[in-house]
Amino acid sequence: MPPHTLAACLLFLSTAFLAVTAQAANHKPLVTQGQAVASGQATNPAQKKIPKKAKSLKKKHRKNRILPMAPLPVHAASVLPPSPETPKSYTDTTNVYAQTGASNLNFDLVNTLPRVYVPNHSSNTVTVINSTTKQVVTTLKVGRGPQHVIPSWDLKTLWVANNADRSTKGSMTQIDPWTGKAGQQIKVDDPYNMYFTPDGKSAIIVDEAYRQLDFRDPQTMALQSILPLPECQGVNHADFAADNSYAIFTCEFGGGALAKVDIANKKLLGILKFSKKGIPQDIRLSADGKVFYVADMLNNGVFTIDGDKFVETGFFETGVGAHGFTVSRDGKKLFISNRGSNNLLSGPRGKGSISVLDFATGKIVANWPIPGGGSPDMGNVTADGKTLWLAGRFDHVVYAIDTTTGQVTKVPVQLEPHGLTVWPQPGRYSQGHTGNMR
Repeated sequence: MPPHTLAACLLFLSTAFLAVTAQAANHKPLVTQGQAVASGQATNPAQKKIPKKAKSLKKKHRKNRILPMAPLPVHAASVLPPSPETPKSYTDTTNVYAQTGASNLNFDLVNTLPRVYVPNHSSNTVTVINSTTKQVVTTLKVGRGPQHVIPSWDLKTLWVANNADRSTKGSMTQIDPWTGKAGQQIKVDDPYNMYFTPDGKSAIIVDEAYRQLDFRDPQTMALQSILPLPECQGVNHADFAADNSYAIFTCEFGGGALAKVDIANKKLLGILKFSKKGIPQDIRLSADGKVFYVADMLNNGVFTIDGDKFVETGFFETGVGAHGFTVSRDGKKLFISNRGSNNLLSGPRGKGSISVLDFATGKIVANWPIPGGGSPDMGNVTADGKTLWLAGRFDHVVYAIDTTTGQVTKVPVQLEPHGLTVWPQPGRYSQGHTGNMR
């Protein structure tokens, strides 16, 4: 064989080998860390079968572009150093949300992408939307059954809580907010939701099925300790007192209840049953720190709670299936999403709406129905406060709502979108959930 022919053959074979190697590298299995905690047998009563129509859409959604996971780069240290006293020392007692205004965006976050991250619970993906253009940018493959996208306490990472209903395949997936790409996936038992201790030293995994709170390292998710909450069936959402001395968690099942927890000492302080049977969902503190609002999906409204005395103080109606809370950027209003159904699993085009509560008066000042019906769930507002983004849980869309007029724009996503977050967010640190900032 002539020398030039042999050289050409060798070049072709080496090029083909490199191409196959690169393709294999891009599709290598995920590397997981951590170890699942065997905490006993339990099931999640909220998990239901997916409607046949929803199942038929899965093949269509699989065609969307899925990005492979890769290690996340290391970013600069947080401007708020871990200290138990730091959050308390800066608390404005007249407005606990004073540090979350549009002018308080952390300088380190200026270059993060303006995005909406939507966990599609029944598609095992996260849809990424450009919050400025309202266009879908890409779709990320994550773990099984993603429920919420949660900004980390130090604002450097977004975590996807994949609770893998009725299985032991739960995990947390990292997303880099500077690139919008998914990173490593860490094995974690039943992470329905996640919050953080006020000092940032622990992530609090809300372990709904096992009725407990798992305190974990906020970077590695290594287990630190467990706080059992046996009387809190379906523990799921929380908010903290103005001075961070305690947190109150909602108990979704068993008729509804609240659990008051001393976070610093990891101790249950009490269980509060409501005056009537309900299905409590989200909970948020008023701007003056005096009232906790609890959305109740069964009673179509909101209970008010005196957190210090831990007593129920009132109730008012909002709309069908009261479900989620989002604080306005100026800290003056509370957007209440009414999911349009009293059932944990429902069909599309329900009687969904948004109620707007004025913190100063405690009164509803506006009601915005979703045009054509819908199922508004969890979400957040943009950094400038002009747009409220909410997941349309049973309509496979998300809603971009003008916070002044209530005008709605719908953006199609995948199956059963749930606890979306908007990033970046102003504030000193994240308490967890979909971006509860202080």
